[in-house]
Amino acid sequence: MTPLQEIILRQIARTGPLTIADYMALCLWHPRHGVYAAADPLGAAGHFTTAPEISQMFGELVGLALGQAWLDQGAPGPVTLAELGPGRGTAMQDALRALRRVPGFSERAEVHLVETSPALRAVQRARIGRAVWHDHVETLPEAPLLLIANEVFDALPIRQFLRRGDGWAERVVGAEGERLVTGLTPPAPLAALADRLADTPEDHMVELCPALPAIAGEIGRRIAAHGGAALVIDYGDWRSRGDTLQALARHETVDPFAAPGTADLTAHVDFEALARAADPAVASAPTPQGVFLERLGIADRARQLAQGLAGAALADHLAAHRRLTHPSEMGHLFKVLGLTPPGAPPLPGLEP
Repeated sequence: MTPLQEIILRQIARTGPLTIADYMALCLWHPRHGVYAAADPLGAAGHFTTAPEISQMFGELVGLALGQAWLDQGAPGPVTLAELGPGRGTAMQDALRALRRVPGFSERAEVHLVETSPALRAVQRARIGRAVWHDHVETLPEAPLLLIANEVFDALPIRQFLRRGDGWAERVVGAEGERLVTGLTPPAPLAALADRLADTPEDHMVELCPALPAIAGEIGRRIAAHGGAALVIDYGDWRSRGDTLQALARHETVDPFAAPGTADLTAHVDFEALARAADPAVASAPTPQGVFLERLGIADRARQLAQGLAGAALADHLAAHRRLTHPSEMGHLFKVLGLTPPGAPPLPGLEP
């Protein structure tokens, strides 16, 4: 039994079963035993690997897409270049290197990072250097905003509901002895899911992310008011359907309830809910990551970086390109959604 499991069992004994959202929050952000609080969860020694860690091409192209959006809007400044959940700072480091080629950008931009993990903040500080750190998106400057959110919204805690007649039964986490088990609350009407009764069959699941509307709404408000753009890259679909909760421990899929605090928990992003919450900013249609990167010229950049490589180094480089773009790898599962001010051109690589 993990230390966090003991804490969760005691809490259930005191107050009753936990929602999936409360359970995820404890597993990810408990101050002593949470996955994100305890150590760096990224890379070969961690639980998962994100696109920026696979190849520098990802961060470079994301940075250039935001830089072009900035130019398309008249190069407003000073401008905030921000990232939510920046991990090791790899994407921001690569984006900044590429953005140095955008005339006037470096002189007018200030880097801001929204990160709650002390362990990851230390890594980011060593890699990026000068930046301003935030615990919440609400404290970002009221200024033109260029924002990266790669694999952030998938880590926000979700609640799960089964359609039962005209109501919804919520999935909760309880206990049987020392084991954590899931159960269902009695079905009841739920205003937040009233519009999903029409498209959700009996006993099918819909997920809600309680924190998503406030975060996406704050990003959308700032972009609509001050200009800028956001790129949200994550796995998910236009509308939530089914049970998407998953756990990864040392890059292997595991039972989300077997050993809390030892695995990363995520769920698919509902891009429709994100786009609605970001209004009045204008959301693009979600585009597969592979299509987005190919439109931005990743093939040409891959050939450029391949010059002078040979043997294992060349094989690794080609594998990284495939992993980022091929439909059977990250190319189709991951989607890219852009946010821009009303009336602004769409972001490069995306369609309205």
